[in-house]
Amino acid sequence: MSAVDSVLKQTARDVAKEAEVQRVLAAFKLNPYDVLDLPAFATESEVKKQYRKKSLMIHPDKFKHEQGHEAFDLLKKAESQLSDENKKAEIDSIMTYSRTQVLKAVLGAGYAVGVTPDDPRLADLKPPYEHQIRAKAKELFVEDEVSKRMRQKMVNVNEKEERERKEAEVANRKRKHEEKQKWEENREERVGNWRDFNKDTKAKKLKKAKKNMHVLG
Repeated sequence: MSAVDSVLKQTARDVAKEAEVQRVLAAFKLNPYDVLDLPAFATESEVKKQYRKKSLMIHPDKFKHEQGHEAFDLLKKAESQLSDENKKAEIDSIMTYSRTQVLKAVLGAGYAVGVTPDDPRLADLKPPYEHQIRAKAKELFVEDEVSKRMRQKMVNVNEKEERERKEAEVANRKRKHEEKQKWEENREERVGNWRDFNKDTKAKKLKKAKKNMHVLG
């Protein structure tokens, strides 16, 4: 192989890697099948094989790109989601519903549960059958994400209100304790003031009584 051919091949590989980074970054992030560029319901082995292929292609240690780490992290997250049995089941339920909605819209009365992707009636659809499923799934993923965020927002609001209630209770107990402590600390002063008041009052009464006796005498 000549030096020119070697350079051309390396350039072609770099162009392909650059395109893959851009594809990953442009993919619909809520759908891991989109991020990994896999058809819906891909098997576990297909997911792992595709992830290995894509990750080796754009791994930051092998291909320097200013957004390479971001793209690689998106691939890793997508693979992790589809490797989690519960998460994959949740994702696949959305994809199943999307497929059902597309088939009902396309086939109408001819829709049946057993329709497969290679059904002749789906061959010449525009947009293509798979694209329509992804488009419908995108709507559902967005709705699901909005719903999750709203629920989380309500949880956060409730937690904040509960936290503020507890903080108010603590502050109220602290205030009452301080007031009681201050009352106790001032007890001797109050008792002394009361004694002085009584002593002064008795003195005034005695003085008045002596004055009256002097007048009468």
